[in-house]
Amino acid sequence: MMLNRLAYALCTTAFLALPARAEMHAVLVGVSDYLYLDANLRGPANDVRLMAETLGARGIAPGQMTVLTSDPVGLPAGVSTGQPTRAGIMAALDQVAAEAAPGDTVVFYFSGHGGQAPDLSGDEGGGYDEIFLPADAAGWKGAIGAVENAILDDELQLWAQALMDRDVTLIGLIDACHSATGFRGTGGKGVPRGLTPDQLGVPETAASAPATVAPDLTGNFVFLYSSQSDERSFEYELGDTGQWQGEFTLRLSQVLSAAPEASWAQVLAAVADAMVQSEARQVPEGEGPLLQAQVFGAGQAAARLQVAGRVVKGGLLQGLAEGTELTFYAEGTGGAALGTATVTKVAAREATLDAPAPQGALWAEITAAPPPAPLTLAPAQRADPGDGKDYSAWEAALPAPGEVPGAVSGAVSGAGPDLVPVLVDGTVALAGADGVLDPDGPGSTPRVRPEPGETEAEALARALDRAAHGLRLRAALLGATGRSITGKDPVELAYEIRPGRAEGEDCGAAGPAQPWDPAAGAQACDQIWLTVTNRSAKMQDVSVLYLATDFEVQPIWPQQNGVNRLAPGESARIGLQIAAGSAAGLEEIWVLAVPMGEDSGLRVDLTRLAASDTTRGGPADEMTAWFEERLADPDETRNRGFSTKPAALAMIRQIVRLNPGPEAAH
Repeated sequence: MMLNRLAYALCTTAFLALPARAEMHAVLVGVSDYLYLDANLRGPANDVRLMAETLGARGIAPGQMTVLTSDPVGLPAGVSTGQPTRAGIMAALDQVAAEAAPGDTVVFYFSGHGGQAPDLSGDEGGGYDEIFLPADAAGWKGAIGAVENAILDDELQLWAQALMDRDVTLIGLIDACHSATGFRGTGGKGVPRGLTPDQLGVPETAASAPATVAPDLTGNFVFLYSSQSDERSFEYELGDTGQWQGEFTLRLSQVLSAAPEASWAQVLAAVADAMVQSEARQVPEGEGPLLQAQVFGAGQAAARLQVAGRVVKGGLLQGLAEGTELTFYAEGTGGAALGTATVTKVAAREATLDAPAPQGALWAEITAAPPPAPLTLAPAQRADPGDGKDYSAWEAALPAPGEVPGAVSGAVSGAGPDLVPVLVDGTVALAGADGVLDPDGPGSTPRVRPEPGETEAEALARALDRAAHGLRLRAALLGATGRSITGKDPVELAYEIRPGRAEGEDCGAAGPAQPWDPAAGAQACDQIWLTVTNRSAKMQDVSVLYLATDFEVQPIWPQQNGVNRLAPGESARIGLQIAAGSAAGLEEIWVLAVPMGEDSGLRVDLTRLAASDTTRGGPADEMTAWFEERLADPDETRNRGFSTKPAALAMIRQIVRLNPGPEAAH
């Protein structure tokens, strides 16, 4: 059930276009400090500050915002404040409902813990209600048969429907999820935002009401959730600043600040791209009739930051990192470039440059992302210390915690591990920075398994080399593209799927082709077909790569040095098949387009980047040479005076969510 709707997983975020003279209102809730539960978080107080700034920049007046937080320091002047208790939240919701008039828009944002409790109304199919946990939530109370002071999704649904019945538009913004599945290793980098029924003290014998059918919400609304229903949402420290932020809130704020006219669907796609390449591979979700509507307000005209001398008024919160290349301008929009410089030191909201900005420069724009940071491993964790298996050979083979020599990944903050080795099933699983084992179902975290004749040390070295190459290549490609979510890509994609079925260890004949919605996912043996059409006015050389769950980069198209150049208006149909036996998880299709160079007509085939040895020698066309430099050792690159300004490249990433096969459903 998605937002029974407004509390489903306690993960939402959304905005939209408004009618003339309509007013905008916002209720922002950030619960960092819990009065009775041992479940304090560090990010929500920062989240509501960041979200208040973001909404203010898009046109919501401070006087129309109510911010409920235990730490109101730094909030915009003029906002109303209060404590994020149940009474405080419900009073704020009642007040905004009373103030909102037909045609107005109400934004509700929540950052904190979510959870589940037995369904008291029966509308959850006899299962569990999704709940928000205010600051005074106090766990399960048998006398009332509920989690004390929790806010039920049923209550929010009644409030939401009453608003929309009066022609008020509702936008849900929630960065807090509950997931009953998944293991979080203690070596993980992030903190999950969700408490299980066990942690809330809900007894196994607690009864739910008989099942009924809950009515769907009707009206003008859009909801963005910070993760899927079977995933957790996480918060992370920004570098080593001591400041924590919800991953979803941070990425959403960055996208909204740079998206003047994007739709909510475009915002969701951009946020999903940023989150999947970040610390935790949680995938946001969205729903509602206004998902295709334009985001409210105007946003910034361009993603430029103020600069004075060697100081930039932007930092980690704005997506900067050490090594980021900036280009300077005299105006906030347009104008001629005045020069470039590189960020050498970055804090949460401010950065320092390696040289003063040129004379007359008042604004800076990100030109290229920094070289990827070294891949780091956390100490190994045991999923089940009592499983009785001997892991001594694997423990001896694991590198010491810290940087893996020669390996580079796409870590954003540069602090903490990129991968968490988890000892499980008699082998090593390479979990992401969040330390979650099998977040998408059994086996979804890649296991390291020796091939015939391999030792544990050889198998682990092979797996880490593959992970390093896959992660570093993704980071380099993303740093090279700078794709705008409001601009048009040079190529257009259409998708079809041919459902497959396994026959033993192989795939049998696939079914007939049908339109494919990527949100529905795919499973082992399915065939996915892409029709790629060149919509630009230039010739485009198109390459397609695939990133599997085990970090292997696979070349898809062109094959055998085939022609991959598309003339304007020309199309190509490209197919790939999910391997038999593939476990549930997240994989990615990368469609790369390079315009034909003006000085050289050489065709660019980027499938050679799938192999890790292609960065050492190989065909010396412009793009290959550029990636050889891009993926080289950062210190060596810097000593050669190499500029990170990228060559022309467009990258479209399509997340492929692999669902468990029929055999895994039983």
